[in-house]
Amino acid sequence: MKKLRMISCIILMFPFIGLSQTLENLDFVSPFHEDLAAVQKNDQWAFIDRNGDIVINFRSDLVSTKTENGSYPLFSNGRCLIESKKDGISYFGYIDVSGKKSIEPQFLNAKNFHNGKAIVLQLIKESAGVNTALGKNVIYYKYYEVLINVDGPLEAYLSKEPQNVVLDKSYLINPPEISFTHFSESLYIKKGKSNKITLVKID
Repeated sequence: MKKLRMISCIILMFPFIGLSQTLENLDFVSPFHEDLAAVQKNDQWAFIDRNGDIVINFRSDLVSTKTENGSYPLFSNGRCLIESKKDGISYFGYIDVSGKKSIEPQFLNAKNFHNGKAIVLQLIKESAGVNTALGKNVIYYKYYEVLINVDGPLEAYLSKEPQNVVLDKSYLINPPEISFTHFSESLYIKKGKSNKITLVKID
């Protein structure tokens, strides 16, 4: 009878005893951004909340951002950059705080969101006709620097002229660089090769 009472007491005590979760053998823990911190284990990253619970499990497609505290994935405006490779070429998109893709990887390069907008390199595919000798369509690719909103739609063009690009992994070893940076609430700035500066105002 005494044993039964003791077991009952132990069972009743369990709800009041906190269960601990331990993450071991981590290589890096980032500062919190929007209440989520990135944790690295080998070549994969996950996100934890302020309680230390994993909210986005370890994965290999998260893109790191260089900060004064190191280089790691982060959330900005509820979005985190991801990278997907197709035929050896990198395409960039975004996930939301649940880990689901909010914008499919489709950009040749992309930056984090700021004030609800992100600078990305939007790829354009054009057909120049048919090569009769080969019996194939002649396809050209180019890209613009554009602004998108957190849901993906185009907000504005930053570059007036497109840049031609060859979609070949031997040519695109690294993603093309984004030349514009966010300067103020409505201004974006670009420094040219001759150190001439371009300012673009987006209303």
